[in-house]
Amino acid sequence: MNNVLRLKVGLAHIADHDSWTLVREAQGDLPSGPLLLPFTRWWSRQDRAVLAGERLSLDGVWLGPDDEVETLKPFLSVLPLIAVDFPSFRDGRGYSQAYLLRTRLDWTGELRAIGDVLRDQLSHMRQCGFDSFAVREDKTIEDALKGLAGVSVAYGRSVIEPRPLFRRR
Repeated sequence: MNNVLRLKVGLAHIADHDSWTLVREAQGDLPSGPLLLPFTRWWSRQDRAVLAGERLSLDGVWLGPDDEVETLKPFLSVLPLIAVDFPSFRDGRGYSQAYLLRTRLDWTGELRAIGDVLRDQLSHMRQCGFDSFAVREDKTIEDALKGLAGVSVAYGRSVIEPRPLFRRR
């Protein structure tokens, strides 16, 4: 996957190399290497050891806007990456999915925004818990990096700062 930004210890950097291949089609042959698969395809591809939590999966999962994050709860310990799809910049359900993964399910692994990911969204995505962003291919990654600066102070609570502004004084 190209055009990937990652946060490490709060600092953003452009990924030198990202080996994940996003698979959107439900049918067909799969490419080799680490794959990002829809949950049902991921689940059907895993062996007993992965599904029992005894071994890490070699593949990651991506969630669509209609997918329930709780579906992943039994498998969080074996997932190397969870991605949340934004089919349109107007669809905000992925923000809620990210927030729930971080706060309710305590996901601490890499959480990536994929799909229609634009510079103007990155700061808010970060507040919701994303730490990796696959920016749209028609946009420059250097320009998107500037979007992480975003808003310097958020009034409401977030994954990054759970206290609202009036509690921070």
